[in-house]
Amino acid sequence: MTETFEPLSNDLILRAARGETVERPPMWVMRQAGRYLPEYNQAKGGRDFFSVCRDPELASTITLQPILRYANLIDAAIIFSDILVIPQAMGMTVEMLEAKGPHFPNPLRKPEDLSQLKSEVDVRAELGYVFDAIRLTRRKLAGRVPLIGFVGAPWTLMSYMVEGGGSKTFTFVKTWIFKHPSTSHSLLARITDVCVEFLANQVLAGAQMLQVFDSWAGELSPHDFRTFALPYIRRISARVPVRVRELGGEPVPMTIFAKGAWYALEELCESGYQVVGLDWTHDPESAVAIANGRVTLQGNMDPNVLYGGREAITRAVERIAKGFGSGRKGWIVNLGHGITPSVDPDDLKWFFEETRRVSGASG
Repeated sequence: MTETFEPLSNDLILRAARGETVERPPMWVMRQAGRYLPEYNQAKGGRDFFSVCRDPELASTITLQPILRYANLIDAAIIFSDILVIPQAMGMTVEMLEAKGPHFPNPLRKPEDLSQLKSEVDVRAELGYVFDAIRLTRRKLAGRVPLIGFVGAPWTLMSYMVEGGGSKTFTFVKTWIFKHPSTSHSLLARITDVCVEFLANQVLAGAQMLQVFDSWAGELSPHDFRTFALPYIRRISARVPVRVRELGGEPVPMTIFAKGAWYALEELCESGYQVVGLDWTHDPESAVAIANGRVTLQGNMDPNVLYGGREAITRAVERIAKGFGSGRKGWIVNLGHGITPSVDPDDLKWFFEETRRVSGASG
């Protein structure tokens, strides 16, 4: 039984995702609820990152912070969580180390290490705190903007699980896929199953749009991306709507963001998603030509432009907006990756305001 929430007063991003002509391009940014905001650091206090994720009240408060700060500028909220809740649900220990990022004390360095994973994952039991946070956030949003749920893509999650954290060379996970391809596919399929169930239950809890983050896609060659990443990306887009209907819900628009996989834009446009996210290595005009109206594109300013001052931001906004055309159809404004912690929140506001100005819409 799904909860009934207040109707949306701003459904701009959902209409844009469906390919409709809209009055202006919708805007949000990846990691918009996070460390660059002083109110985030105040709310988090000295608490461990994952303990914040597991506190639905606090996670919903943080999710709403950019919506309140940038009222009438941001057109979507994204639930405060992390892609690594999936490995945790599968039985792995994940820590978030200050200034170092995620750390797995016992990574899957060899196939025998798969024994530490649970044979079955009860997604509702293991990740119920995410669903609670989504329901609570929908109530607090009261229809102001849609709420986005998300998951990490199987290749990226496997990379973290095998490497034990971030990596410069990805030697351990690439050893897996080249030395143990069959076992790698088996692990990717297991991860995919959990991702599908997680996303479907996010929709049931109240998520109105979904995004799949393949943060390490660009570490693969085109051949290896098509072998070890793309099939599972496609499996998610095919199975989630079916699973949502099985659970009594209605499917929602889905976005794929495969960072660094510029070579695969054609395949991503045919991968079953309504929206394809672009990092800053894409030329907007070329991306629009390749997409050719098949999907809505999302992106793609380099987040580091936000450190360049307001003139630099304005120049980038004008250039990118021109590249995406009028912005009335087929474009969701975003950065080419997540906003970074040292950004001045007022510079992000300038990015939003300049995009609104350039798009020629006042409301």
